[in-house]
Amino acid sequence: MKTQLQVSQLSWLVNNKSILQNISFAVSQGEVIGIIGPNGAGKTSLLRCITNQVKNTANSTLSGTIHLKNKEMQYYSAKQLAQYFALVAQKAEPIFSLTVIDIVRMGLLPHQSLFSLDSDHEKEQVQRALAKVGLSDAGTNSFNQLSGGEQQRVLIARALVQKAQILILDEPTNHLDVYYQHQILQLVKQLNITVIMTVHDLNLASQYCQRLLLLNQGQLICDGSPSEVLTEQQLQQVFKLPCLLESDPLTSKPRVYFSLPKQANDKGKTGGIDG
Repeated sequence: MKTQLQVSQLSWLVNNKSILQNISFAVSQGEVIGIIGPNGAGKTSLLRCITNQVKNTANSTLSGTIHLKNKEMQYYSAKQLAQYFALVAQKAEPIFSLTVIDIVRMGLLPHQSLFSLDSDHEKEQVQRALAKVGLSDAGTNSFNQLSGGEQQRVLIARALVQKAQILILDEPTNHLDVYYQHQILQLVKQLNITVIMTVHDLNLASQYCQRLLLLNQGQLICDGSPSEVLTEQQLQQVFKLPCLLESDPLTSKPRVYFSLPKQANDKGKTGGIDG
């Protein structure tokens, strides 16, 4: 497959603290990649670097290279990057009283000149994107009054209108119940574009991602398929908990179970009795 993104020896230092250390990987067109790891592992920081949201300053040092289609990221303008990347954050900020259509139309901006009006073709694109995420009848609804799952679908529709080649999602299921977690990730998987997302739930990552990057303390521990990355030895080392793996009977993908060590459980019970 054709390489879209190449990250080489990426390191990020902030106030003399290492955030990312010597990370290298390539992303092929159409891959669905999940970035996993414990809190503070550097998952969101890596997304920020990939989307060019980190700059060298007096307190921040970024080294290494990121190539987008064989051209270094620093040589793209902000508008050009917006034509390649679409970002869906963990939780949408309140957007005043904008309607669903208003939000989705924002995806047109990287392709329009200043003060240009939407053409019939662009209006049709908005409607098609809403239909693809199952929100055809919600165009005039207020974005702020939608459920968390509906808001995520609107933001994905905006990314479709943006014609982004790479969709970046930071914990897209973090504030959603089980039904919407699966609904959003199933939708993302069916978009047929490159997806890079951080995922907190290892079992969701295993089910919906073709490839996983396991981070810990700013380092890339493993890069491979779910079965290659989700091993008992690696997960116990990174998450500091005993774990058990089995094959999911529905998906045949690895399924992870964690538990506290028996000694910790016994200590907790003893403390409760004494109290």
